[in-house]
Amino acid sequence: MSKAGAKLFVILQSLLPKRLISGLVFRLTRLRLRWFKNLCIRAFCRLYPIRMDEALKPKIGDYASFNEFFTRELRPGVRSLDGPSARILCPVDGTVSQAGQIDGQRLLQAKGRSYTLTALLNDAELAAVFDGGSFATVYLAPYNYHRVHMPVDGTLLSMRYVPGALYSVNPSTVNGVDNLFASNERIVCEFTTAVGRMAQILVGAFNVGSMATVWAGDVTPRKERSVDYRRYDVQQVHLARGAEMGRFNMGSTVIVLFEPGAVCLDPAMAPGRAVELGQTLALTGVQARPGAG
Repeated sequence: MSKAGAKLFVILQSLLPKRLISGLVFRLTRLRLRWFKNLCIRAFCRLYPIRMDEALKPKIGDYASFNEFFTRELRPGVRSLDGPSARILCPVDGTVSQAGQIDGQRLLQAKGRSYTLTALLNDAELAAVFDGGSFATVYLAPYNYHRVHMPVDGTLLSMRYVPGALYSVNPSTVNGVDNLFASNERIVCEFTTAVGRMAQILVGAFNVGSMATVWAGDVTPRKERSVDYRRYDVQQVHLARGAEMGRFNMGSTVIVLFEPGAVCLDPAMAPGRAVELGQTLALTGVQARPGAG
């Protein structure tokens, strides 16, 4: 997309009733009219390079709705989720938007644009935990697999729903809207792991009618537009490395945060690189040091 086209796209989004349109998409994608969902799925498969051979259910007729197709499960063994415990897994299929060290409190969004941890997490105390740590931001295009998995074994500490806008999170918008990820609706999931605390943030977007976690079900859409913070000290939620932790019901972005010194990001996590669930996101700090192991 040209610079002029990208700018026009951003302006158009600011004028559209994004929440109303996203709500309509939410309802349409869940319709269980056979002819309608088949029509939508076939059109989608013609528009995007969908790899149905990887799906647990490879036939269009196997899905009751478009949303069921969109959040389709992968066949066992299609992604490698094994390997040494020092290997931190990429949690999704997608394209790396940015990755690297957190510069004090700031994360890079795009060239010339950054945002703060406190704004992203909506929690200054939690932001201090990751100050100077590592991060990776991965964009999920419409054709990608849309379930989100655990990079490492973890125990859930808290979940925070933060209301916000619903701008698209495609590259044109990322390059054109300040503080995009800290402005959009999002779910912040905090875990304790063998490498310290980790946060995995699911960022909502235009046409993302719903985001869900395996422990809470659908977290969005919701009528109440206020911050919802929940601790999980009593209700223990343990998730193994590679286990599903959530899903997007349309395309969006995942941001993963690690404490300072906890991990060394893999060089393959470079902006613009296509990545898959299960490939190496990082190595633990001990294993990553020269001469270790």
